[in-house]
Amino acid sequence: MTYHEIRARFLSFFEMKDHAVLPSAPLVTTQASGATNATLFNTAGMQPLIPFLLGEDHPRGKKLASVQICLRTNDIDEIGDNTHATFFEMLGNWSLGDYFKEEAIHLSFEFLTDMNYGLGLDPARLYVTVFAGNESVPRDLEAVEIWKRYIPEHRIYLRGSKDNWWTAGPDSPSGPSTEMFYDLTGTLGDLSPEQFEQADEKQELVEIWNDVFMMYRQEAGVIVGTLPQKNVDTGSGLERICAVVQGKKSIFETDAFMPLFETMQKLGASVVTEQQFRSARILADHSKAIAFLLSENVQPSNTDRGYIVRRLARRALLQTSFLDLEHSSLIELSLVAIKMYEDIYPHMKNKDSHVTQSLTEEIEKFKRVIQRGRDEFKHYAIQPTFILTGEFLAELSQTHGLPLELSLALAQEYNIQINENALDVFDRITKSHQMLSRHSAIQKFAGGLSDHFPETVRLHTAHHLLLSALGHVLGSHVKQRGSNITPERLRLDITHDQKMTDDEKMKVEKLVNSWIQSPCKITHAVMKKSEAEKIGAQMEFGTKYGEDVSVYMISLSDGTNISKEFCGGPHVDTTAGMGTFRLQKEESSSSGIRRIKASLE
Repeated sequence: MTYHEIRARFLSFFEMKDHAVLPSAPLVTTQASGATNATLFNTAGMQPLIPFLLGEDHPRGKKLASVQICLRTNDIDEIGDNTHATFFEMLGNWSLGDYFKEEAIHLSFEFLTDMNYGLGLDPARLYVTVFAGNESVPRDLEAVEIWKRYIPEHRIYLRGSKDNWWTAGPDSPSGPSTEMFYDLTGTLGDLSPEQFEQADEKQELVEIWNDVFMMYRQEAGVIVGTLPQKNVDTGSGLERICAVVQGKKSIFETDAFMPLFETMQKLGASVVTEQQFRSARILADHSKAIAFLLSENVQPSNTDRGYIVRRLARRALLQTSFLDLEHSSLIELSLVAIKMYEDIYPHMKNKDSHVTQSLTEEIEKFKRVIQRGRDEFKHYAIQPTFILTGEFLAELSQTHGLPLELSLALAQEYNIQINENALDVFDRITKSHQMLSRHSAIQKFAGGLSDHFPETVRLHTAHHLLLSALGHVLGSHVKQRGSNITPERLRLDITHDQKMTDDEKMKVEKLVNSWIQSPCKITHAVMKKSEAEKIGAQMEFGTKYGEDVSVYMISLSDGTNISKEFCGGPHVDTTAGMGTFRLQKEESSSSGIRRIKASLE
């Protein structure tokens, strides 16, 4: 089976099992995802579904499936081995309070092994891990007993929280998992627990499926109770599945990457040494990721999402040098990646000129970075006592944008000695910098609801009332540009280029309170996006929506509509008893954007 056939077969199988098939969400996360540990990009299939895993009703039902495009850079140093990639597609199926462990395990095993509708993998090459338990949650003996119906007990291994406990962050749904591994060699046979761990370390085994039994809620990393419903969240990397089905030892040997390597060959890439072999894999992986990011209009920069594009581009450009390719090869490879996926993901169509222009500009900037690097090394090369330290390498990376690999290559070229612990120090400084950047990004992009506490839900409804009141008082140009809602207060960013007067603030506050006291009724409907647009429902700037959308409407008792917004909820049923609205602060957020903070008393 080809890469595309495997994707289609997965969706067809779960559609046959009464799962609604969802389109992939964009790589770029929306501000109102409902997740407390917001990330810059979707890193797993479940991420866009967090509000529904926490208990909200999904408009498509309780059984869902999708192929989600994902981006992860936490394993970027592992790219080039047999199984890791920054960009990948995640196969996933979910039960939102419907089936649980028994059916989830059965569905996983059936799809993996069924010859007619599934992948037809050999059950004798399957190995399974199950949660071993910890101080808070007991060993998952139920999963063990279920698995014994499908594979021998001696191929079921117990693992601790590091491997078989899933969480999306300190404040998130969580639960034990069971993982399926496949013997890539076909020769491993029965393995002791120690031999299993060794085979996994050597990548003779590859994890191909993961079922998470999501049933607990965490706060500050501590389990505080169970979720209102028991959910199943399963995931499987399409590229890894492809390697297994096609009998390859690496994801890079499959047709998911072959067009990129064929293009490198045509361009005259030199792939002789072990370093060049790894460089070709890195270049192929990064070309895909860059193509998808630029297709979603994430432009290279030195901050936030743009930093990721720039980092990937510069790492990729460095590999072209190692492969004796022109820097422009990155452009050609990214265009090949677009052709590989544009029929599956229509947003990639007609992006060739945009990708070409963006990467052409980035290549010119990278050339200037290389020249600055050479100037730095020339300066220090004439100092016989100079030794390259980890601190200096980190400064070159963070201040001048010089990749570590290039700094080491230049040090060798100019015969500069490297401190014995330089790489360890560089790694420590870089990780510290990344943690600070991640914290900053979370503060900037978290948006939406911090949780689903009653106080937060009331403020969410007040947020809709506030946005409508601002439109009445300030004008129809007012649009939402971001939000953050906690149990204590709401924050709303709007398009408005002037400071609000005291009279305007008073009018907004009075209008919101009049609606609360009326009281107003809140109704919810799922409809086609085109229909929602026809009735005048407001959408958040920059957010991408699917064909079916969720719309919340707030109306007076006489039926007069106050607010219609694209929104995933949750909300109160009526504004009665919400409290008194107070507009606490209004200030500038950025050019043309005003930030408003308010509360309910």
